[in-house]
Amino acid sequence: MKNNHTKKVDIFALFLPEIKDRLQHRNFGQLKEIIKTIPSMDLAEGIRQLEEKEKVLVFKLLGPKKAIEVFEGLPFEDQKHLLNNLKSEEVSDILNEMASDERVDLFKDLRPAVFKKMTNLMKKEEVEDLHRLLKYRENTAGSLMTTELIELHPPMTAKKALLTLQENYRPGQIKDINSIYVTDEGHKLLGEVTLQMLIIASPDQLIKDIMTPVDWIKVSAGADSAEVAKNFEKYDLLNMPVVDSEDRLVGIITIDDVVELVHKETTKEMYEIGKMSPAEGKEIRYAHTGSFGLVKRRAGWLVFLLIFDFLTGTVLKTFEHALGTVVALTFFIPMLLDTGGNAGNQTSITIIRGLATGDVTLKNTWRVVKVELIAALLMGAIVGIVAFGRAVLLQESTVVAVVVGATMTSIVLLAIATGIFLPLVSKKFGLDPASLAGPITTSIVDVIGLIIYFKIAQALIPALQM
Repeated sequence: MKNNHTKKVDIFALFLPEIKDRLQHRNFGQLKEIIKTIPSMDLAEGIRQLEEKEKVLVFKLLGPKKAIEVFEGLPFEDQKHLLNNLKSEEVSDILNEMASDERVDLFKDLRPAVFKKMTNLMKKEEVEDLHRLLKYRENTAGSLMTTELIELHPPMTAKKALLTLQENYRPGQIKDINSIYVTDEGHKLLGEVTLQMLIIASPDQLIKDIMTPVDWIKVSAGADSAEVAKNFEKYDLLNMPVVDSEDRLVGIITIDDVVELVHKETTKEMYEIGKMSPAEGKEIRYAHTGSFGLVKRRAGWLVFLLIFDFLTGTVLKTFEHALGTVVALTFFIPMLLDTGGNAGNQTSITIIRGLATGDVTLKNTWRVVKVELIAALLMGAIVGIVAFGRAVLLQESTVVAVVVGATMTSIVLLAIATGIFLPLVSKKFGLDPASLAGPITTSIVDVIGLIIYFKIAQALIPALQM
């Protein structure tokens, strides 16, 4: 993915000096010819390198089809800038010709006043479709689908079906015609045919004789988006039909929607594990994010965990006598807590990922716990021995080394147990495992780990038993 992304940026960068030169000299004829040679998605990626006024000028030179494709590929901030700087008729053409799912993504982030202004520029049927799609709850199949599709009917011949495709296909709005869905007069979903099947079928062959069932891939409009993504992966799909409660075809979800969904969910989980506000998976882009935006995303978790970590200071204060009597105990605190935090994070990330992919479920919880706890015992013994050796070399005290080694083993066991149970408990109560378990695991290990450390020290070091 990284190499592909770099390639896209380089394609635009290759033409950037020429684009800048033509803009400076107002040579729009030559500029129009240059941007014709750049693929739409590369334009959408690269156009952010231009000044705000230059973006508008370049966009106005695009043909209608390419303008829609570029607009749909732009981040929200650039879309909003263009809408504010284009003529009403230009905005109207864009909004009416956008794919319905892309249009929903745009309008759900608009302020009410701007929302009303933009819908006034749209056709009545497109506005009705927009409002209908906006009613679907976020992260459901209905919120992902596009409603632009072509329906075929069982009595049609293959020849008639191909003519129907030619008459109704609209580039940019209808995303995919590799699979075409078959419905009855009431739009009830009956099956599908592929474009390849239509091409090789005899002209007089009926659709009902060549269509295949879709019961195993269709999804309800209210289904969770995670279920959609799993089915795309499981059945290797390029698109999926979406039906309502009466099994009527209401839309389709295409592979590009799922790729975007997976990217968004991955981004969300990554920010949550990194102790940041996930903001529903909205990616931080430095081209549009200021310092205040970063503080808003990060400060909340930092303050929460800081307050939680006040307990660490309380524990150290409680065992102040132990630290004063055996100063060597202080040397090993960072090593113990850091290793515990790392072990806990390794486990919690594995469990969280398993919950997201379906590899970990409430049904196989016992097997997961059993495997992890056996691994915890082995890893605890390994790092305990290593910590014991390090303590002997640093302090030359067997008793202190035993305390450090025993504590290291105990903390690793504690950390892995916490990394197992916090995500599972979060999932059980309907909470986001990444949001709760990731950040809190380390803090719990720090506080309880210190208590374990000093309790073992008091039990084994004679000077602390007075």
